[in-house]
Amino acid sequence: MLLLGGTGEGRVIASRLADSADLEVVTSLAGRVRDPRWPEGEVRIGGFGGAEGLSEWLSNNDIRAVLDATHPFAARITKNAFDACRANSVPYAMYRRPPWREQPGDTWLPVRNLDHAAELVPTVGSRAFLTIGRQGVSAFDRVKDVSFLVRSIDPPSGTLPPHSQLLLARGPFDVEAEVDLMRTHGIDVVITKNSGGEQTYAKIAAARKLSIPVIVVERPPIPATAPAFDTEAGAVDWLTAFGSGTAL
Repeated sequence: MLLLGGTGEGRVIASRLADSADLEVVTSLAGRVRDPRWPEGEVRIGGFGGAEGLSEWLSNNDIRAVLDATHPFAARITKNAFDACRANSVPYAMYRRPPWREQPGDTWLPVRNLDHAAELVPTVGSRAFLTIGRQGVSAFDRVKDVSFLVRSIDPPSGTLPPHSQLLLARGPFDVEAEVDLMRTHGIDVVITKNSGGEQTYAKIAAARKLSIPVIVVERPPIPATAPAFDTEAGAVDWLTAFGSGTAL
């Protein structure tokens, strides 16, 4: 079995599968984070070479099922995995943590993508907390009328905005600490992807407490025909069924 990981939930799933005598599970990590949190069990690091490379790897390693527990915004990996599984007639399913939902007191400004967010931010505020991870920051490199506090685990892969300060940090984050951070830097708009989960939700709660608007990048679409789970237990049960021979 192949588990496409790289998320906290992926580590939980790998841990629950590690003790199963019926399953041989390989967790694949993209290798984009310098110091990843290691899951239990067998691990491989690095890309496959697109859908074609993954298709060949699935065939060469006699993979019986693939569970995609990558980040909700890892759209390219998800598409490649879905296409490779379909080409090899290998069962494919996804785990996706539930997205955040707007709550009373929130001021959310939903956008389709990062380019749209970059166009919108100068009309909303002048001191932005840009917390979208290390990829995609270059979408804001032409925004000159806004000062950015950019936070990511590792240094961003692209060009930083002209007026920016980089903060390297890994969650989980505390609500009061996020409130203090936003106050200290005079933040008047937050930019985030709707990643879901608890690790980084504190920034949403802090923005609510401070009445700061949040530009929220919506998730990319997922393959319409793929089974999708929003609990680790459901994903584990699906993959375990192939080891026990009970999968339909």
